[in-house]
This record gives sequence, C-alpha cells and structure tokens, in this order.
Amino acid sequence: MGMDKDMDLIDEDGLRLDGRKFDELREINIEAGILKRADGSAYLTWGKNKVMAAVYGPRELHPRHAQDPSKAVVQARYNMASFSVPDRKRPGPDRRSVEISKLMSEALEEIVFVEQFPRSAVDVFVEILEASAGTRCAAITAASVALADAGIPMSDMIASCASGKIDGHVVLDLGKNEDNFGEADVPVAIVPRTGKITLLQMDGNLTIEEYEEAMELAINACHEIYDIQREALKKRYSTSIDSYEDLEEV
Repeated sequence: MGMDKDMDLIDEDGLRLDGRKFDELREINIEAGILKRADGSAYLTWGKNKVMAAVYGPRELHPRHAQDPSKAVVQARYNMASFSVPDRKRPGPDRRSVEISKLMSEALEEIVFVEQFPRSAVDVFVEILEASAGTRCAAITAASVALADAGIPMSDMIASCASGKIDGHVVLDLGKNEDNFGEADVPVAIVPRTGKITLLQMDGNLTIEEYEEAMELAINACHEIYDIQREALKKRYSTSIDSYEDLEEV
C-alpha cells in the first residue's frame, strides 16, 4: 500500500506507525547453524526482514594473484533476492549491493584473526530473502553469528543497528516507511566488548545534538542485539552437546 509523504510518522500519543516507542527495536530472532553444508550459518528475522548468512572457509583463495601472503581476505557478498521487495528486483549485483558487500568485508575483517590464514579466503554470503529497511545492519549482525558458528578465530562478534530522525524526533531502528519518508538514517556497527565502531554512515541531516542522541540510541541497541547473538550460539551449541550426551548414554 502506498503512503502519503505528508502522513505523520508519529501519532498524538508519541508512538510510531507500528506502535513502538522512540527507543524500541523491532523484534529480532536469530538461529545459528541452519545450513548443514556451510561451515557456519545463521538465519535472522528483524521486523519483516528475513536474512540468511553462510560462511565457507578459511580456504585457498582463487585466483592466486588475489592472495595476500600475510593474511586471509574476508570476501563478503550481500545480495537481495529478486522477490525480496514488492517491486521485483532485477537479479544480480547492483551498485548498492556492491557498496554494502565492500562495507561488510571491511567491517568483518576487523574481527577475524586474518593473519592466522595467509593466502586464504573467508567467504561470507548474505542473502536478503525479504527486505523491510535496515538490511545492511541485519546482514552484518547475521554474518557475525555465521562466522562464530563456523569457528573462525576472531576477537568478537559485531552487532549493528541504525537510528535516525522522523518528524523531527530521533528514533531507533527505522521501519520501511520511516526509512523512506524520514529525515535521516544512521547505520552503526560496533564491536560491543571494546566499543570499536566498524561501520558508520549517515543519510540525511542531523544537528550535532541529534547526531549524538542517534549514536547513543544505536550503540545501546547494539549491546542488546549482541546478547541476542550470543543466545543464538548458546542455544545452538547447548543443543549439540545435549545430543552428544544422549548418544553416549545409548
């Protein structure tokens, strides 16, 4: 359904179109280890977003001239399925997908101990099955869980979330209409344990005070998302250990 650009994004009770408060995340669920043929994988739902991430490697990088003799190369590929948006997307990479793939590669290379695997590649594939704003943040969040599930040596996971501005108010985790008709969007990714920022972009205009408020909202949310990431891995591996113990008893 279309939306009038003049329609209010916040109602008289101070709530957003989907009933959320300014500092409230959409519902996030993550499941690790769902693809048996991948070295690591994760499936994430975030509001109406549905995201699949798969990791393969470390493995020999081809072509050989692309190898780095001192470290591994993290190769991330972000792709939106043609059926992921209401207006069918043309299959294959476009400029936006290439840009997000590069941002993901650089962000994830910050946490992987790449020097342990010279001349190798760690391949990360993220497929957006259904898109509804915030897919780059969802992709990085899912990819981090898939890397951990693959047992890739790394310093920590990365959590990512966006904040922004709608109807003159700074809010967390923009939904589709908020992203389309709001005034600003600020995707952020951090390494929660150290607070290191690995992704920061801004689309739109914010004052210094609004920017600081947006950053605080996003960073606090990243810590919340980090707990969800860790729980997904705990659930995955506690289930594996329980199954192994059951087999031993037999």
